[in-house]
Amino acid sequence: MAPAAKTEPETLSWTIGGMDCASCAAKIRGAVERLPGVSDVRLSVMSETLTLALDESRTRRDTVEKRVASLGYTTRPAAAPGTGASSGCGHGHGCDARGHEHRHDHSGCGEPAHAHDHEHARGHDHAHGEAAGHGHAPTPPGISWYRTGKARLVLSTGALLAGAWLVRLAAPEGAYWIFVAACLVGVVPVARRAVTAAALGQPFTIEMLMTIAAAGALVIGAAEEAALVVFLFAVGEVLEGVAADRARASIRALGDLVPRTALVEESGRIRQVDAAALKLGEIVLVRPGDRVPADGAVTDGISGVDESPVTGESVPRTRSVGDQVYAGSVNREATLRVRVEKAAQDNTIARIIRLVEEAQEARAPTERFIDRFSRLYMPAIVGLAILVALVPPLAFGGDWPVWIYRALALLLIGCPCALVISVPASIAAALSTGARQGLLLKGGVVIEAAARAGIVAFDKTGTLTQGEPRVTEIVAFGRGEREVVELAAAVETGSSHPLALAILARARADGVPVRPAANAAALAGRGVTGELDGVAIFVGAPRHARERAGFDNEALAAVERLEAAGKTVAAIVADGELAGLIALRDEPREDAAAAIAELESLGVRSVMLTGDNARTGAAIAGALGLEHKAELMPDDKVAAIRALAREAPVMMVGDGINDAPALAAANVGVAMGSGTDVALETADGAVLKSRVRDVAALIRLARAAMGNIRANIAIALGLKAVFLVTSVLGYTGLWLAILADTGATVLVTANALRLLRFDAGKAG
Repeated sequence: MAPAAKTEPETLSWTIGGMDCASCAAKIRGAVERLPGVSDVRLSVMSETLTLALDESRTRRDTVEKRVASLGYTTRPAAAPGTGASSGCGHGHGCDARGHEHRHDHSGCGEPAHAHDHEHARGHDHAHGEAAGHGHAPTPPGISWYRTGKARLVLSTGALLAGAWLVRLAAPEGAYWIFVAACLVGVVPVARRAVTAAALGQPFTIEMLMTIAAAGALVIGAAEEAALVVFLFAVGEVLEGVAADRARASIRALGDLVPRTALVEESGRIRQVDAAALKLGEIVLVRPGDRVPADGAVTDGISGVDESPVTGESVPRTRSVGDQVYAGSVNREATLRVRVEKAAQDNTIARIIRLVEEAQEARAPTERFIDRFSRLYMPAIVGLAILVALVPPLAFGGDWPVWIYRALALLLIGCPCALVISVPASIAAALSTGARQGLLLKGGVVIEAAARAGIVAFDKTGTLTQGEPRVTEIVAFGRGEREVVELAAAVETGSSHPLALAILARARADGVPVRPAANAAALAGRGVTGELDGVAIFVGAPRHARERAGFDNEALAAVERLEAAGKTVAAIVADGELAGLIALRDEPREDAAAAIAELESLGVRSVMLTGDNARTGAAIAGALGLEHKAELMPDDKVAAIRALAREAPVMMVGDGINDAPALAAANVGVAMGSGTDVALETADGAVLKSRVRDVAALIRLARAAMGNIRANIAIALGLKAVFLVTSVLGYTGLWLAILADTGATVLVTANALRLLRFDAGKAG
């Protein structure tokens, strides 16, 4: 189609390979925004997409692709909002490339075969980008990070550095040229990107900073320093790419919660279909142990459904005709028939995926610290060096060799060796200290966000609580407590229901003999029955037990009291009479109350967000002394996080897949070590020992690290300021400039090492 035929801007979308950080996104945005006819530029680092409005009568789409490719990124057209591909998804804007990203996991739009082809083709694009030699090639699917182009660049530069240090012991002159080679190997791809960005109107990028610093150091013979700075920069690029790829993989893993196939019932016949192809109104059969394939309503059957992957509810909920069920939930007891009410791309899990992506994008920093600083620092240093080299000889008849020498010394002092290492050294020490103490923080941005946290929002189940119900109280009527436990355990033997396991655990703990009941049977959604020593037993919820036995005022009062305390109550009926009540609750962790108190002492406010019922939430929060919001779906938790963030920076602590959007939406998300892999990958940090008190320890470590970073920056810039003046005045030559730069590096490193002795668990 001829460009001249285009009269209205068209919305286009591309998948961008190698866009691993907000700095990458900023360079791409700056490059394409300058093209005529381009507007409404949007980039998503997490879904690797570029979306924009383009008037092709002014700029062709292949011009956009070439400009992005010139920066070192790969491009592949993706379904744009408003096209047929995406409109069929029913999202409009929301489903563009993200839908395609997740098709293979059955949480996006379209046919699985196309999804496979898309992923396969995208893998080829990645490989091509890598072969081109640029520094942005992402890790292709199924390929280890250390086999990528960026990793090979780091390894080769590092090997040359190590070789040069060894050779220097025997032949110093030969070592110099090896340092030069190491620098050139690492800086050439960086310089290529810097030149391209400068040609596109962005001269002062971090790539330009590194290129000028390395070139200046080589000019004055400081090859070792030049090679080391380039090597550190390359290591940072690799780690950034690995982190981005792992985060994207964790988001795709959410789609695995929804089964790949479903059993559709039509005219009394059952056929297996692709779950992603389910249509609205179809009836699906969900057998015991199966995951629900789509959001919908129960049309037949009654069963306990484990919704913990989606809502965080601590125990399975009884679902019967008319009740809603969510894709990804697990049917525990009896067969259900469910009418599909939402398409695959609109189900709860798909919404969670989009929430994670959008929250990750919103939370990402616009620029790395060093890149922001270089906007002022590098122009000033380069400009000052040029002035020192030219002005005295031209204006005052100064000696050219003298002033060029001073300009080179100035440029060496301006080399950001100490500044580059000042922040990473503190971060590395903090991460090492945290790892030894069971505290994981994913990088400097996370440390900064954790240090500023003023509110900590906790999930309940598995975070503030143990994550599994336990028997807390036994109320007997006419029988002993041991006999009540024995009767209940008899009919629960062999069950995998969480409440049954809790009763059996209590029987073992009390030394009560557990004998399997005869004729044991599960009454779907109601309870279990059986016989022991000729006694007919029923165990179930009080409302169902009242159909089999009378409840006097004492029993009714006991049920009311226990349920008011947020406990789940199981009634035991023996031969038509109420034998007793067993109360169960997911109890708070032993250190939860102490953790809330420690956070308060740090000036941090605590709030509990839970998908559990309001009565249970109030009981747990009241016992621990913190605020709470209950009966929250994943999107409700995100809304609550955003509301809290208007008051102060928020840290979210959770352990389940249902917590993933909230973990991503918060300023910093922290997962419990006992949580799901997805929560750990999505979160910015983790407390690996699953101790609630470690949340306060993590904040203390982050605050100590930020204090150390500020001290290091002051040391690095302070020394540079002093020697910049002395170099211009001629008091310090090249060797003192090198010594000053090296000395600053030593000082900031030594200061950072102090963090290795920091005890984050020590309050005060």
